[in-house]
Amino acid sequence: MINVLVVDDDFRVAEINAAYVAKVPGFRVISRAHTAAQALAFLERDHVDLVLLDHYLPDETGLALVRRLRQLGHPADVIMVTAARDVSTVQTAMRYGALQYLVKPFSFAGLRSKLESYAALRRTLEGVGNGRGEAGQEQVDQIFGALRTADSGPAAALPKGHSAPTADAIRHVLSAADEPLSAHEVAARAGLSRSTAQRYLKYLEGAGRISLSLKYGDTGRPEHRYAWARAGSEAYGT
Repeated sequence: MINVLVVDDDFRVAEINAAYVAKVPGFRVISRAHTAAQALAFLERDHVDLVLLDHYLPDETGLALVRRLRQLGHPADVIMVTAARDVSTVQTAMRYGALQYLVKPFSFAGLRSKLESYAALRRTLEGVGNGRGEAGQEQVDQIFGALRTADSGPAAALPKGHSAPTADAIRHVLSAADEPLSAHEVAARAGLSRSTAQRYLKYLEGAGRISLSLKYGDTGRPEHRYAWARAGSEAYGT
């Protein structure tokens, strides 16, 4: 089992994160922390494989905690789970050694993908010596490619004629939107033709990635509006 520490200042979000982790085979949450100090204290006394870490903590930032962990020699891996989406924060997370970066709000499928890719990385490392001995270029490529291969995101298994970059563009547009969008609005924000946007929206809605609602106007003909799956047990975000 992969031992996970969930760190989030919001008690409700920490509980939801923990519930999501528990649904992924091979992972178990061994504790929750709501400040950087609590997280560090737990890491110093217990074995943790993976930390799901929010950036906005009350006593210091998540990135400051990651830097301190590395300076102290803590080996736990880190996946950032945060609403911080500025490029500077993302770049710093990479430089400090965060393996993945998941932007709130996200669906259970989004977190599951990150966890499964992390598990794939651990299996790859075990297959090439689990940190011992030397690796040739082929083994090095396997290690660095493990996360990218498993973390296929919402564009996994796209049908013929659909491209991953286009599906990801629509995901980014809908994830960043404060309210459901029409196909015309999605197309405009993603830089796509309306017909292309509609084709992808239809596929993503059928795959359960997005939700469809109807908005009735003066003409009596409802307008289809789309939102990234955030409701119910499959999504949340603050």
